[in-house]
Amino acid sequence: MSPARTRLLTGAALGVGTLLLAACSGANGTSSASKDTINYALPANFTPNWILPIGTAAHLNTNNISIANSLWEPLIAYDGSTGKIAWNKKASIATAADFAADNKSVRITLGDRHWSDGKPITSADVQFWFDLIKANKTAWAGYTPGKAPDNWTSFKTEDDRHFTITFDRAYNPQWMLANELNSITPLPRHAWNKGSGPKEVWTYLNDAAKNISGYASNPLWKVISGPYAVKSFSTAGKVVLTANKKYDGGEKPGIPTVNLLPFTTADAEKNALRSGSVDYGYIEATDLDQKESFTAQGYQVKPWSGWAITYMPYNFNNPSMGAVFKQLYARQAVQHSIDQTSLAKVVLNGTAVPGYGPIPQGQPSDFLSPVQKDNPYPFSTDTARSLLTSHGWTEQGGVMTCSEPAKCGAGIAKGTKFEMGVLSQSGSTVTDNMMSAIQSSLAKTGIKFSIKTAPVNSVLSQTPQCTSGQSICKWQLSFFGTAGSWYFNAFPTGDSLFQTGGGSNFGGYSNPAVDKLISASTTSSSNQAIQDYSAALAKDLPVIWLPEPVYQVSVVRNGLGGFSQDSLANFHPAQWKWTD
Repeated sequence: MSPARTRLLTGAALGVGTLLLAACSGANGTSSASKDTINYALPANFTPNWILPIGTAAHLNTNNISIANSLWEPLIAYDGSTGKIAWNKKASIATAADFAADNKSVRITLGDRHWSDGKPITSADVQFWFDLIKANKTAWAGYTPGKAPDNWTSFKTEDDRHFTITFDRAYNPQWMLANELNSITPLPRHAWNKGSGPKEVWTYLNDAAKNISGYASNPLWKVISGPYAVKSFSTAGKVVLTANKKYDGGEKPGIPTVNLLPFTTADAEKNALRSGSVDYGYIEATDLDQKESFTAQGYQVKPWSGWAITYMPYNFNNPSMGAVFKQLYARQAVQHSIDQTSLAKVVLNGTAVPGYGPIPQGQPSDFLSPVQKDNPYPFSTDTARSLLTSHGWTEQGGVMTCSEPAKCGAGIAKGTKFEMGVLSQSGSTVTDNMMSAIQSSLAKTGIKFSIKTAPVNSVLSQTPQCTSGQSICKWQLSFFGTAGSWYFNAFPTGDSLFQTGGGSNFGGYSNPAVDKLISASTTSSSNQAIQDYSAALAKDLPVIWLPEPVYQVSVVRNGLGGFSQDSLANFHPAQWKWTD
């Protein structure tokens, strides 16, 4: 996982695209000539640049993942394309995963499947992936110390279609399936095993994957298991996929040719929609007042909901405000000052849902606690002011000031003003409007909120994990933008975000009781454990919870259907069908 696709994405890195086509559209600037093709608009400035179905830190662009999954199907594919996030067995190589009674191992059954060259897909192809990852784990973007592959202690082959993976302890089967086993992709061992060992093979495959211009011609990339093959792959980002005629899985491609079109800006993409050269594109939330102009051209406008949360992390180690942030009452006062309902309806034009804790709330799930769902800190600046005044703060010159240090809390000196600043993403009108609205409501509580902006990459680099004595620890709040949401795997664990020392725990939040709840959520087979975690963080406020925007507002040509949009933020070409 990682913050959003800036969306910072799942996988433990912050991958962002580079230069894209400057033209308004791809595919000759015309709409699909027949029902044998589709033109799909990639997000602006997200150039596909990696074909190998093993991610590295520099290549975690979600488009890379979606393309790779179309070429090499995962062992266990999770998506929300049916309207609910679940194991999609039609798009998976495995047909069953049977956990031992003690949840310390799992026996996997493979389907009767074949590579495009006719060779069978076997347990050896899965072990080939397993051995590559074990030997090169630190170069794998999905690696977190202590997690896969560290907690997979053995791989034992039973026969060509059955094998068992043993774990270092009992794990929640839901978590193991959705957050670890889903990362496995069977690889064609007979075609890719070019070296004397897994380290040499890793180098060979990664070197080949760096040659983007060779993706359509290199024999390596022609041995596939998925519904599509690469017909062409431009270094500028345009990708053409063609149906794999030898595919024997469950997601038969409905459209023979898929054109994935890159754009430099959202405006260029909108122009392509208006010209009719895109079949499946997007507009921004601020463009919803133009919805009728697109529907009049034969499109449907369909918001794409995401399995994600949006928030602003506090820097608990900031030398001037860290002591204030560590006071729960202070965080409660801030949260009571955030009018999420108005932000979602007005600023985000109705394309967002309020979020009150660490579990996504855009779709119903068994992970969400009643405490989080019911919003423990409803908007009320009067309540926020009372929390501060009852803890030794008085308003002076329009700003709450600590006048009774004994009540204010440890480390807060007399005269400390409740003034905090955010470094926020620049270049987004929606983000600017959200920050201004938050500034106004905090002012009613007596909290001064200053706003500085920078490109999202600068926001990320200038608001790192830090300790109070470091010069880089001057930041107080960080916001990655309204497109800067955290997208989870199917099981929304908090080990990276909110566990002490977590790899993406930007603000240094630490609560031993929460650490235990996070650990329990990954090991207990009961949903009560993750609901307890949901309730605890909805109350303890490790961050400022904010509304969760949709992933995008899609504009889809009439007649294209047969699918729901995947809330895990992946696209699935094999599911697209022209229905009329």
